[in-house]
Formats: sequence, C-alpha cells, structure tokens
Amino acid sequence: MFLLPSRRTAIALTAAACLTGIAGDAAAQTRSGPVSPFFGEWELDLTRMPGSYGPPPRRVLYGFRDSGDGKWRITVDITDRDDSVRHMALSARPDGTMASSEGEKGEADSAAFMTPAANVLVLNLARQKMPGSVRTYVVAPDGNEMIEAAAAVDANGAPFVRRFHYKRRR
Repeated sequence: MFLLPSRRTAIALTAAACLTGIAGDAAAQTRSGPVSPFFGEWELDLTRMPGSYGPPPRRVLYGFRDSGDGKWRITVDITDRDDSVRHMALSARPDGTMASSEGEKGEADSAAFMTPAANVLVLNLARQKMPGSVRTYVVAPDGNEMIEAAAAVDANGAPFVRRFHYKRRR
C-alpha cells in the first residue's frame, strides 16, 4: 500500500526543493537513478576556440536528454558563418553500441557513446563505415561547464586533439 503525502507536505517538499536548487533534477530523475550532468543544453564558448581550428562557426549548441527506454537523445546544431544551420541527432543507449545518426552527415553517419563515469562521455564517430573522430566530454564539478577533447587525423594523416569549452544554457 502506498501512502501519499498530504497536499501541504507535498507543497512544502516542492518549496524546499526549489529553494535548494534541486527541483529540476528531482523532476527529471529517471527510474534508473539521478539525471546525467550532461542533460540540458550547452553552447560553445567561441571566445576560447583553439587557434588551430580556423574561422569558427557563428554558434554551436549541444543538447542531451533522456529519451526513454534507456536511450539518450543527443542533438547538435551548428550555425555556420553564412547563417545556415547544420542539424545532427543521435538516439542511442550510452553503452557503446552503434546507432545511425540523423540529419547532416558530412562528418558522421553513425556513432557510439558511453559514460565511463557520471561526468565523462566518450563519443566515437564514423562515416561510411570508416573511423571519424573520437570526442571525450567532461562536465565540471559545478555542472556549468563542459569540455570537449576532439581527436582525429588531419588531411596529411597527422593525429591531433583540440579542446573546446561549452557553457550550460539550461
């Protein structure tokens, strides 16, 4: 038998959660546990772009959310310098299993990712069944910054790793 709290108790608990800043997390918890620190929307900090990157896009937004059934939905929207937008998305389980991507496929048409720690995500991209790049994302302890290390090989076959910084939007 379930005992439901009184309306007054429920309101008090909700108010307490709001005051401590955890209402959003509590409301978004899944049956498998607390929400991931990745969930939400992130914007690339264009003021901290690597010098070797070249001209940056106008804007980059990443979104991470729970899409149910143990899957995550990852979206990437890149607004280029001409204001065109490239949209990419992936729905997959964070267990390293490959899934086809949706949208623009210039960089990847499939990916696999996993979270070896709560604040670490490793993403492996492929295009036309060939390796693309590997990206590692780390959310800072305060939950307001995400750092991406993107590893790939340039046109001359030389490996490189670049670091990108994202700020939480919501």
